[in-house]
Amino acid sequence: MFKSKSITSVLLPAVFILGLSSISSGQVTKDEVKKYTSNLPFRMSEIKLPEFPDKVFSIESYGAVGDGQMLNTEAFRKTIDACSNAGGGTVVVPPGLWLTGPIELKSNVNLHLKRGALVLFSRNHDDYPIIKSPTRGFVVASPVYGFSLNNVAITGTGLLDGSGITWRPVKKAKVTSSMWKELTKSGGVVTDDGKMWWPSEQAANGAQYLRELREKKNKKDFTAEDFLPARDFMRPILLLLSKCKNVLVDGVTLQNSPAFAMYPDRCEDVVIRNVKVNNEYWAQNGDGIDIASSKDVLVYNCTVTAGDDGICMKSSRDKSGNAALQNIVIADCVVYHAHGGFVIGSNTDGGMENISVKNCDYVGTDIGLRFKSGRGRGGIVRNIYISNIYMKDIVNEAILFDTYYEESQRDTGPQPVTEKTPVFKDFHIDSIFCNGARQAVRVAGLPEMPIENISISNCVISADRGFTSEFASGFNLRNVKIFPKTGDIYSLKDTRDFVLDKGFCPANTGVFMKVEGKETARIKILNTDLSPAKTPVEYGPDVEQGAVTQK
Repeated sequence: MFKSKSITSVLLPAVFILGLSSISSGQVTKDEVKKYTSNLPFRMSEIKLPEFPDKVFSIESYGAVGDGQMLNTEAFRKTIDACSNAGGGTVVVPPGLWLTGPIELKSNVNLHLKRGALVLFSRNHDDYPIIKSPTRGFVVASPVYGFSLNNVAITGTGLLDGSGITWRPVKKAKVTSSMWKELTKSGGVVTDDGKMWWPSEQAANGAQYLRELREKKNKKDFTAEDFLPARDFMRPILLLLSKCKNVLVDGVTLQNSPAFAMYPDRCEDVVIRNVKVNNEYWAQNGDGIDIASSKDVLVYNCTVTAGDDGICMKSSRDKSGNAALQNIVIADCVVYHAHGGFVIGSNTDGGMENISVKNCDYVGTDIGLRFKSGRGRGGIVRNIYISNIYMKDIVNEAILFDTYYEESQRDTGPQPVTEKTPVFKDFHIDSIFCNGARQAVRVAGLPEMPIENISISNCVISADRGFTSEFASGFNLRNVKIFPKTGDIYSLKDTRDFVLDKGFCPANTGVFMKVEGKETARIKILNTDLSPAKTPVEYGPDVEQGAVTQK
């Protein structure tokens, strides 16, 4: 049995225990949090750290056996209930291999995974009931979840393994031929076109079943039993927190998630620190850290490898009329393989504002900074501040704005503007350095709603291609150096009010700037030596001469 004094001195954040303030011993302090949330370009309230009574409950005392064979679901439940009923404290998971079904968190409980603790979630999907969440309707119970909680934490340096390979489909194009053979031999279902493997028939047929269910039954009449035939398809999120306040996730590793690894949804006062996410690059929908419709959130010193977006902002509409996601700080994080290092979208219909991203490294991600949405799923995204980002070997764009995400209407012309038209504006991007990308910057706005009021400064990007824009307005680039291997440095189409100040024209440049599209106007090139270019400015047939001025 652990002694209370030794456990609390090591496990509990310093803010909980008087006299302890050393960050070197691993505790989160108010001062450390303030360091990241002060001096921002927007006002952010002080994040409230959770506090826990000085009481310790070990899962071993409630019958848990860490041999990887015994199912410990009841032991986890009993320990967390005992801690909660005693007014709160710390639930300790000692070193061991702890096989379990879903773990439901409670208010005032700190679930602490000691070094050497590996929590392995059951591969038997019958262990995961269908439950109703406060924000997502009926869902498969997540391996770790908590709804409408106050004062909750997951801490320590142990691991949470979601046994995601038993849930996820796999695209043939994303794995080696030998792995594809192993998957198909293991059972499951391969789609008729041979491009996707599903781990079970229930998973493969789940989408069709749910469509038929919604056609024949009213949503208000749904029951948990209605969704059981689609359980394998409705993959759970590894760590799901909905409508929780005063949340700390610190030090743990999340790996092999069935779907997203971490998803705080409509939460407030959240600190995520020193977290590691390890999902295979082929993990379908295997996002790392998704912040959804939450407020006052700090994510720092985290390392992510993901099969989808790395650190991503999502926002769905609420009844307040204010931006559903606001006051978010991401700092000192590393993202390895992912669809994007820092990502906004694709669902932005709840609105987003006041986001700061600084001092992060992206290595080998598909895209570096990825801002995506589409007609019918958009809202206003504004006041985004990004600085000191260092990238290497980016597969596609270093910076991407795209409001045609997964949408086939690029050539349909302007559409009516609605409350779900995506609006990206007032982004401030500074000090971005990238060595190697397919393209430096690509901007793809809508004809009815250009990407607008974007400042990019003090950047150096080497890529195969340069900067392209379509339906953009109010871009201001200052001291930006782009080194493309081929093509124009800048190619602007239907772009207006574009200012390039203190730009850079590499030696042996063919065309420095190409302009086309009848909407293109008021392009200014300031304080930039264009003499190395064979053709400083090339005009398309629809652009009026004089649309580009040089000073």
